[in-house]
Amino acid sequence: MRPRTTPRTTPWTTPWAIGGTALGRAVAAVAALLAAAALLIAVGPAGAGPAHTATGHRWITDDRGRALVLTGLNTASSAKSRPDGLPWIQEADVRREADQLGSDFVRLLIQWRNVEPSPGVYDDGYLAGIAERVRWYGARGFHVMLDLHQDVYGPAVKGNGAPAWATETDGLPVAGRDPWELTYIEPGTVRAFDHFWGTRRASRDLRAHYAAAWAHVAARFADDPAVLGYDLMNEPFGGSMQGPAFEAGPLAALYRQTIAAVRAVDHDSWIFVEPEAVSANWGLPNGLPYLADPRGAGEAARIAYAPHLYPLPMDLGGGYTADTGRWVDRTLASWREQTERTARRLGAPVLIGEYGLDATLPGALDYVTAVRALADAMGAGTAYWSNDPGSWAPWDRSLHPTPLLPVLDRPQPRAIAGDPVAYGWDEPHRTLTVSWRPKPGVRGDTEVYLPARFFPRGAAVTGAEAGEWEAESRILHVTSPHAGTGTVTVRIRPRAGAGAD
Repeated sequence: MRPRTTPRTTPWTTPWAIGGTALGRAVAAVAALLAAAALLIAVGPAGAGPAHTATGHRWITDDRGRALVLTGLNTASSAKSRPDGLPWIQEADVRREADQLGSDFVRLLIQWRNVEPSPGVYDDGYLAGIAERVRWYGARGFHVMLDLHQDVYGPAVKGNGAPAWATETDGLPVAGRDPWELTYIEPGTVRAFDHFWGTRRASRDLRAHYAAAWAHVAARFADDPAVLGYDLMNEPFGGSMQGPAFEAGPLAALYRQTIAAVRAVDHDSWIFVEPEAVSANWGLPNGLPYLADPRGAGEAARIAYAPHLYPLPMDLGGGYTADTGRWVDRTLASWREQTERTARRLGAPVLIGEYGLDATLPGALDYVTAVRALADAMGAGTAYWSNDPGSWAPWDRSLHPTPLLPVLDRPQPRAIAGDPVAYGWDEPHRTLTVSWRPKPGVRGDTEVYLPARFFPRGAAVTGAEAGEWEAESRILHVTSPHAGTGTVTVRIRPRAGAGAD
């Protein structure tokens, strides 16, 4: 999603914008969507079941088998509108993020229009520009997820993402709308999506082009150690087909086709999938089915679930106070329930691919704290939207820190050398607690990030042995004192003396 100067809405939640009789149609459509989704979730599709881990769910892991706690930003909304499809950042901006936030993850936006500017013709110069930015992040220990981003399909229908040659509107009109999300329901936009999904016959197989474009990208980055994986499509929209019929039908079919294409050139990277945003973003059920990974089932599979989180009251521009806050809290509880239900069905770990808001709104910083606590409780990574300077970001337009920055910058594990049980930061007591069970085959240390404002003199560790201290990145390595199978619980507090172990 792009930074918003107006409330962020979804098309059929604002019926007054689409005609005098639209309210009844919208209510009926949403009611039917929810009823169908609830039925689908209750009876199928068949799922992979709970993972055999301490928490009952899977974890995104690195090449040493350690569970990753990914934390970072989306980079960047600017890539959506720039002709070159590249974000605004320079290498110094990556350094600033590493130094001031301790991020270890970035959701890096790329554009189909730049990857494949003509049918079957790929711009490797564009990918070289992306690779340069991946190198900047990799040099500072970031894990990079490449996100083939779209909003409102593509520039030819006043959005971003798809190239003009892949946009077939049959001459139907597209008017710019305010808020911009209403452009999704313009006739030409709906028709472009319908041609892409095959709801209407297009002049060429657009989904085959999309999968092949992803295969070209994956072939370029398969051996890049900084690239963790690929987010196949940002916030899919079904055009005239919505809800479980879309997610279990055309969307799942595209995912299967693209997964196969990626696996033909990249056997090991993680592949991230998203549900349709209109329901999942608000904590409603979705119908995304189990997606098999050609590299294997169970622990061998590397399919991850990456929904977004934008509770409706905040989507409409509200803050996090009083009655609105209670509504948001109920949404967060529902979002967790539905997300974990879908993750179990997919047999997949969870990453919150987007969350965020105008941080100047009342209660905004409390909301960000609540989402981070939710992610900790779920064992989910997070990518805040976004790093574009302004009121949504940890930096203002002069690149000075905003009040959001210290809320995002907090102690946390980055890699856990075993099967995680729980972790969390207790700010009042200045204690980071991390628990895990030793797991065969996992190599390396547990790594924790300790920001200077909480740990100015380093850390005192109980329950395990403190190892290497990386002063520049403020990463402390921790090793288990025994090689048994029992739970290891480590507590890390600020040291009173100088230095760090």
